[in-house]
Amino acid sequence: MTKSLKVLVSSNDFPESGMKILEEHFTVLKSRYLNFGEEGATKNRDELFELIPGCSALIWVSHHPITKELLDRAGPQLKIVSTASAGYNHCNVPELKRRGIKLTNTPNVLSGAVADIAVALMLGAARRFTENLEQVRSGEWEIGFDKVLGQDIKDSTVGIVGLGGIGQTVVKRLSGFEVGQFLYTGHREKPEAKELGAKFVDLDSLLTRSDFVVLAVPLTDETKHMINKTTLGKMKRNAILINVGRGELVNQDDLYDALNNRDIYAAGLDVTSPEPLPKDHKLLTLPNIFILPHIGSATIATRNSMAVLTAKNVVNALYGKPLLTPVLQ
Repeated sequence: MTKSLKVLVSSNDFPESGMKILEEHFTVLKSRYLNFGEEGATKNRDELFELIPGCSALIWVSHHPITKELLDRAGPQLKIVSTASAGYNHCNVPELKRRGIKLTNTPNVLSGAVADIAVALMLGAARRFTENLEQVRSGEWEIGFDKVLGQDIKDSTVGIVGLGGIGQTVVKRLSGFEVGQFLYTGHREKPEAKELGAKFVDLDSLLTRSDFVVLAVPLTDETKHMINKTTLGKMKRNAILINVGRGELVNQDDLYDALNNRDIYAAGLDVTSPEPLPKDHKLLTLPNIFILPHIGSATIATRNSMAVLTAKNVVNALYGKPLLTPVLQ
């Protein structure tokens, strides 16, 4: 009976581990194109508009926004959007809620991989990887006992903005680095914090006291541009900003000014706005920033786990079973 139900997979790089689960139960349509970058905005978009009518579920493998027009094109039988990401700010939550469409995401399964990247960014920014890699590429090394010196994680104060799954795992990953103190902030104190040895403070206290500020919160109206000229001005001159959340958590013009003026020491970003960051973007002219191309969850095991969870949420939704990781149900 369920083979009569159609599921649309938005991108041609959705892992086979998820495809197999879907194909056991449903008729699966998959775009021939990537749902990322320019291809996602053109060829893929046009094909999704052709394929989505009559589909009961949409697997969303992208950070492109889900538009009202695409949902209109789908029709009233669309029951669930299952996004292969922890964040879901791109999923048009108000519109899905208005239409009674379920929404699921993939939290927790990517916490370890993203936390690894957060630690890598801390090391990369603190130890001046951007400058040092440029030396290697140019063949002109600054050799000397006091050249290109960086900062230590040992004995530092690390502030985590958002002690959810990723933030907690960052603290665990740093357990062997002999960090001096962990601070965290959010809407409320977390019961897990005591075991992790993290102290709850307000945002201003975290910014003024931390040597590393790690952003691990979702993008919402409240958190958009939470790092701006004012908040950057509260940070230490030796502070290092790390962002593994979403690019728009940071006002990038204000970050550029703070880094360029040496108001803070450095930054490490796995997320930017836009993505990809244009190759002539002014942030890329700075020596004290270390940028990665949004690879937080990019390990084989993690992406397979995300695909399986995404697919299982669709199976449960269309069989009338409880969702595994509901956002809207």
